[in-house]
Amino acid sequence: MHADADPAVVTADATALAKVCAETGVEEVVLLTAAEEAFPGHLTGPEEQSWLTATRLAREVLADAGLSVSLNPWVTVGHADRGRGGRLDRLGFAPMVSPDGEAATAQASFACPRWREWIVGHYGRFAELGFRVLWLEDDFRYHNHAPLRWGGGFEPLMLERFAERAGVAVGREELVAAVTAPGEPHPWRALLQQVWREAQLEVARAVATEVAQRSGGQARLGLMSSGLDVASVEGRDWRALFDALASGTGRAAHRPHFAPYSDAPGRELSRQLWSLELQRSLRPDFVESAPEIENWPHTAWSKSDTQTWSELAATQLAGSDAVLLNVHPMHGRRADRFPRVTDLLRRSRPGLDWLAERYDRGQPRLGVGIPFRQDAAAHVRLDARQAADPATALDALAVDPAPAADLLLRYGVPVTAAADAPVQAVFGQLVEALDDAEVSRLLRGGLLLDGVAAEALVRRGFGPLLGLEAVALVDRESDLEGAGPYAEEHLPGGEVLSVNMQPALARLGQLPDADVWTQIRTPDGQPWGAGRTAFRNSLGGRVVVLAATDATLLPYDDAGQRLVHGAVRFLEGDAPRLPLVSGGPYLMPYHIRAADGVLRLAIANGSADPARPVVDWPRNGAQHVDATLLLPLAEPRPTPITVDPQGPRAAEELPHRAWLVLEAAAPTE
Repeated sequence: MHADADPAVVTADATALAKVCAETGVEEVVLLTAAEEAFPGHLTGPEEQSWLTATRLAREVLADAGLSVSLNPWVTVGHADRGRGGRLDRLGFAPMVSPDGEAATAQASFACPRWREWIVGHYGRFAELGFRVLWLEDDFRYHNHAPLRWGGGFEPLMLERFAERAGVAVGREELVAAVTAPGEPHPWRALLQQVWREAQLEVARAVATEVAQRSGGQARLGLMSSGLDVASVEGRDWRALFDALASGTGRAAHRPHFAPYSDAPGRELSRQLWSLELQRSLRPDFVESAPEIENWPHTAWSKSDTQTWSELAATQLAGSDAVLLNVHPMHGRRADRFPRVTDLLRRSRPGLDWLAERYDRGQPRLGVGIPFRQDAAAHVRLDARQAADPATALDALAVDPAPAADLLLRYGVPVTAAADAPVQAVFGQLVEALDDAEVSRLLRGGLLLDGVAAEALVRRGFGPLLGLEAVALVDRESDLEGAGPYAEEHLPGGEVLSVNMQPALARLGQLPDADVWTQIRTPDGQPWGAGRTAFRNSLGGRVVVLAATDATLLPYDDAGQRLVHGAVRFLEGDAPRLPLVSGGPYLMPYHIRAADGVLRLAIANGSADPARPVVDWPRNGAQHVDATLLLPLAEPRPTPITVDPQGPRAAEELPHRAWLVLEAAAPTE
């Protein structure tokens, strides 16, 4: 909305929005103040007062129409400069400073006392107007503040805080060099993350307390968040942050960003499913979840209704309490000028209601487990090349478990964030954050590793339990004798996969009793090393190791799917139970166990081509299975399937971004 001097304009805009909500079943509206094009800089004085007046009037109109209303001030520290320079100087805010020493012109430091006074007062004044939730925008972070490279957090005020903790004065260049040094992480890295974390928590706690007091305990504070991997670089402690957000009320709200701003290939749905699953597992019960589906620049030309619907469905599978949609242009004023959006909302409802009745946040999610540690970035070992540039070195500290989730989901293997899953997948430097006891526990079950994780575990002495006596990471440009230009992965029977785009491969020195599933060869056909190994260890566990070091650069194909499915079945051992989906590219499963004993398997088609899913469901192949087809923007309807000894097969094609939901009684143990 806009802060318009004419109350009639504000009333007309709010009335039009209320009419759209009534027609589509929308129950809550979130007002954004001074957003995007209307953002002049941090609001103070007459500008702030004009927005207070406008939002008060808009809230009254919407509340009279029976709607719940929340508020999202557009900035906290500030998103990006975007030519809004000079504003900080007028307000006296200390600017953010990048690891390179560049100062922002419109973004404030978390350590600035004047900015802290402003944000507490700003949220407090709006809290008096009767909103249900007041949201902190996702600029409540250190990273991603253009034009600063990487972001901020290296201001003089923050360096003073660090010096108090370290007991010694440290300059910005010295500190950056230490936290991004190659090899074993410098202790200053974790200490700087602690300083950043404490500064952020202080602000969150102060704002939440003010909102609670000024609203009489009626309003809660919410947070929009970005990716968990880069939040780890900041040292974010999610439980501590949620506790701070709940100060004064015992309640908080979370609005995770999980979907792209514009049209993307259907296979990207794997990352969205995993993002929602991971964040669901981190949220305490006192925090409501309302994921946000963004659309920028907010027109039907940016993102298709089909994609938006499939993302809406994903939020319901995750058991979300609500979902926030940015579908109207922020500069578009009257909502009734966009009838296509109204149609999208109306037609989305039947499928979403059907899912909401069957999925809640507490149901166990079943699949291959993918561990996550919020402090993973503190344990990353950078190499000399990564450490050469401070800003990109900070990027390299982000440990993202999504590549493992992408590989599995896109090949038709369900995943979960549950720590007790019998089969787990650990890729990359996440393994550095796991202590020896955690590693030993994983090695007693089924464990899938990539080359980076395997090298780290062998270095730590776990090689005999992996079936490996040595692992060396060989860079593409390595001049090691006999390294050779690895190119192909050969399977028994003559099939060939490509590893030509891998930046490095792990040369696996397997033990004699380890099985070699594939072989890496050079362009001229010479043997290079094992591509995948499988091993039963002395703890009773099973391990599969991939030589690949970057799962995002592995090409997908049918042979690759058979290898991944074979790895999961091997790792499950003598009691296979996970449903594995095939029948077409990018058929992605989401698997739960409901309280009534029903197993539900939802399958999305992430390919533009229609497909008939086939499910290898070992414990349910002979069970009665009901199937429902959820087409984009359509009423759910039953669909026929056949059940043979291998499991259910769809009788009709599943279109692009549609969902097929299979329901079966859980087998008795």
